[in-house]
Amino acid sequence: MLSKKISTYNFRAFIWHATFLAFAKNFMDVDTVIPAMIVEAGGGAMHIGIMTAIMLGGSSFTQLFFAPYLSNKTYKKKYLLLGINTRVFALLGLGVLLFLLQGERVGFVLWMTFLFITLFSLAGAFANISYTDILGKSVNQDKRKTFFSSLQIISGIIVLASAFLVKRILVWKTFPENYAFMFFAGAGILFLASGGFWAIKEVIPSKLKIKGFNAFIKLLKTELKENKKLPYFLGFINTQGIAISFLPFVILYAKETFHTQSNSTGTFLIFKVVGIVLVSILVLFGAKKLKYKVLLYSNVFLSLALSTMAIFINDASLLKYIFVLGGIVYSLYTMTMSGLLLEISGTENRALYTGFAGAGNILPALFPLIGGSIIKQFGFQSFFILFMIIILSAAFFIAKIDCKR
Repeated sequence: MLSKKISTYNFRAFIWHATFLAFAKNFMDVDTVIPAMIVEAGGGAMHIGIMTAIMLGGSSFTQLFFAPYLSNKTYKKKYLLLGINTRVFALLGLGVLLFLLQGERVGFVLWMTFLFITLFSLAGAFANISYTDILGKSVNQDKRKTFFSSLQIISGIIVLASAFLVKRILVWKTFPENYAFMFFAGAGILFLASGGFWAIKEVIPSKLKIKGFNAFIKLLKTELKENKKLPYFLGFINTQGIAISFLPFVILYAKETFHTQSNSTGTFLIFKVVGIVLVSILVLFGAKKLKYKVLLYSNVFLSLALSTMAIFINDASLLKYIFVLGGIVYSLYTMTMSGLLLEISGTENRALYTGFAGAGNILPALFPLIGGSIIKQFGFQSFFILFMIIILSAAFFIAKIDCKR
C-alpha cells in the first residue's frame, strides 16, 4: 500500500538521485563532451553518427528486449541498482582507457570507446525500465508533474554550477588526459547518485507476467489495437525523438567549419544548461496550468527554429545560442515523453509500456547513421533540412494523441 508518507519518502529518494546525477551529467554529456572527445580523437561524421545512434535511439530500442525479462520480476529495485552500477563501471573503464592510451596509441581510443559507450548506454536502457515502473508505483499521481519539473530545475541549477568545473578541466589538461579525469569524476558522482535508489521503498509488487519475447510482441499488438493513443505515442517518439540527436552534429559542424577548441566545448555545455534551467523554471511555476499538448507543440516549433538557426549562422560566436535552444528542446522532450508514458499506461503495465517505447526509437536509432552519411555525401545543409521535415511530421501525432492533462 502506497501511503502519503512512503510517497513523500520515495519522492525525496528520487530527488537525491537526481541531484547527484545532475552533477555527474556534465562529465559524460552526450551532446557536447563525448562527441567532442571523439572528434578530437580523429572521428568524423560517421563516427559521430555511430556514437549518437548507440547512446540515444539505439540504447532505447533495446528496451524492447529488456522489457519482457524485467516485466516478470515482482520487484525491480535490484535491477535498477544493477543498471546504474554497470554505468559506473563503464565510465571507470573509459577513463582508464583514455588515461593509459596516449601518444602514438591515441587513435586506438577512437574504437575502444565505442565498447564502453555501448555498455554505458545499454545499462541505462536496462535501468530505465525499472526506474519508470518504480517511479509510477512509488510516487502519488498528483505529485508526478511536480516531480518532473522539480527534477529538471534541480538538475539545471546543479548542472550549471558543475559546467564551469567541466570547462576548467577541459582546458586544464590536454587530450586525452582531460577527458580521462572527466570520466573518473563522473563515475564517482554517479556512484553517490545510486544511494537514492538504495533508499527507495518499493511497496507495490508487479503482477504482470510475460512468457518470452514472442508473448511480448503479441501483447504489443494487442495494446496497439486496444489503446488508441499508443500508436500515435510511438509515432511521436519516432519523429520528435530525433531532436535529442541534433546537438552532437552541431559539435562536429562547429569543429569542421569554425575550428572550435576544448574551451568552446565547455562554453557550449554551459549554454545548453542555461536553456535547460530556463525552461525548467517556466514549467515548474506553471506545472498546474500548462498542458502537455502546449508543451508538445512548443517543442516542435522550437526544434524547427533550432535547425533554422544552424542553417543561417555564419559566425562562431553565435553558435552558443544554438545550444541554449538545444537545451530547451532536450528538457521539454524529456519531460513530455516521460509524462505522456505515464499518462497512456496503467499502474500494472508501466514496465511493459517502457519496453513498447523502445519500438518508438527505430527512427531515432537510424537517424544519426543516416545523418552522418548525408553530411559526408551532401554536407550539413541537407542534414538540417531533413531534420526539419521529420520534426514537422511530429505535429500530426501530437494532434492524434490529444492529451487532456
